[in-house]
Amino acid sequence: MDYDILIRNGIVVDGTGDKPRHADVAIKGDRIAAIGEITGSATTVIEAKGAYVTPGFVDIHTHLDAQIAWDPIASSSCYHGVTSVVMGNCGVSFAPCKPEDRDYLSELMESVEDIPQKAIKSGLAWDWETYGEYLAAIERMPKGVNVGGMVGHCAVRYHAMGERSLDETPATTEDIKEMKRLVEEAIDAGALGFSTSRTFMHRVPDGRPVPGTYAQPEELLAIGEVMGKAGRGVFEAAARLGERDNQALDNTRAEIAWMGELSRQNGINITFGLTQSDRRPQLYQSVIDFSHEENAKGSKLRPQTTSRGIGSLMNFLHRTPFDGFPAWRALGKLSVEEKLAILNDKNERQRLLDDVNLDEIQMDFEKLFVLLPDNVRYDMDPACSLAGHARQRGVDPVTAFMDISQETEGRAVFTFSFLNQRMDAVESMLKQPIVAMGLADSGAHVGQIMDASQPTWLLQYWVKERGLLSIEDAIRRWTSDTAAIFGIKERGTLAPGMFADVNVINLEQLDLGLPEYVYDFPAGAGRYVQRATGYQTTLVNGQVFMQDGEPTGNLAGMMLKNR
Repeated sequence: MDYDILIRNGIVVDGTGDKPRHADVAIKGDRIAAIGEITGSATTVIEAKGAYVTPGFVDIHTHLDAQIAWDPIASSSCYHGVTSVVMGNCGVSFAPCKPEDRDYLSELMESVEDIPQKAIKSGLAWDWETYGEYLAAIERMPKGVNVGGMVGHCAVRYHAMGERSLDETPATTEDIKEMKRLVEEAIDAGALGFSTSRTFMHRVPDGRPVPGTYAQPEELLAIGEVMGKAGRGVFEAAARLGERDNQALDNTRAEIAWMGELSRQNGINITFGLTQSDRRPQLYQSVIDFSHEENAKGSKLRPQTTSRGIGSLMNFLHRTPFDGFPAWRALGKLSVEEKLAILNDKNERQRLLDDVNLDEIQMDFEKLFVLLPDNVRYDMDPACSLAGHARQRGVDPVTAFMDISQETEGRAVFTFSFLNQRMDAVESMLKQPIVAMGLADSGAHVGQIMDASQPTWLLQYWVKERGLLSIEDAIRRWTSDTAAIFGIKERGTLAPGMFADVNVINLEQLDLGLPEYVYDFPAGAGRYVQRATGYQTTLVNGQVFMQDGEPTGNLAGMMLKNR
């Protein structure tokens, strides 16, 4: 046979932004061998007529640092065409870590990213101290996706300074020297970069901001020198945007300024999360404007955002909007069967209804949207809100919540977007080339959100339904663009010689499944998962990884190292 795999008759969208073209794709080993009209034979032929053939998606913002140890397919990312992931975002990583600090770092990860500590402690081997040893441990693990990581400021600062790392007192010269040494070790070992958390929203279990929150620009600039000297690595930040700021946004401008300076001094890319919030509805555009100003001076700043709202999920069987009331709170102790029985009991339903005082609920039911088994929508249509459903039914929101839950046997999910709360703001950001795709947060906040489906929604809604983006631009944004930000080589485009990370996507069949709460983490911890239809085949390094939404058992993922 001339090739191992031949993908025939597809519409190739190569990830560069070039127009789609009809072509075959031939694969030999883990590489793309040829693209065009191919007459050679192959061991496996994949028929792709009418489907798009694209690079695998490169997700630059995940927190799969722990999950990859027990879930080699990296769900739910794998259900949405993702073939490469970057871990260690937002300043949190599991290395460097002294043996006596393992409990601390796992508690911190639970506090910041809502990854259950009991799953972390029982699911990780913890056979490392340095970041290089951590990468080696990940490399030994079987993986369905390619995995790279950044070293986190929280771990680095705590390793160097201990409890002092949480203080507002600036790091000493010796502290900074030690942090630089730890980061240099990580970069030399293959870390894709360094991440930090500056937002006051990220806190350790006792309520204090995480290590690094109070780091002075001098400390951050010094750490940036490590990557500048190495000539590689990206700097990622959960930046302090709009927090404790005035109307002129002086603090936000200063935050963007030190990132710009760090980028210019060291010639490195800097990326940070950017979202819209109704509390400061135009802040996102000001941040983009400030970033443009820095880039005009020679910086390389890339804010990253999502293609829809970032929302907390609720469900009658898991967590409800009414858990502040005793009768609802007591549901948490019941089994699924017992909860469903209550939904079908008129007297029990009345008891739940009587327990709720709507005047005491802070949530706006106009902004709590209903996801149904046959209608998973994130476009914030007022008719799809819980308040909208209540009006259509002529009942109050509590009754509507119970009715919908009963009709769907508890499967209906209710989502409240707390970031990117307006679709027009999302649309505005998507139109601006400086903004990258990211923040899918796979592996994080597993009991509260499910945003790993971001690539699917971008294609389903903004490309197929709205036509805001062309298919070639949408694919570019999730492939070559994200790969380039992180210096991930030989991935993100379809071309001879590139690694064969490939999606075969039937855009007409593309649709989102309903988020489901399952208990499949170590120690019985629960989480949301979300599937999709329309992904015919996903290949990783030349092997079929996913077929029609199901893993094949092939685990050909590699480590991504910035060397």
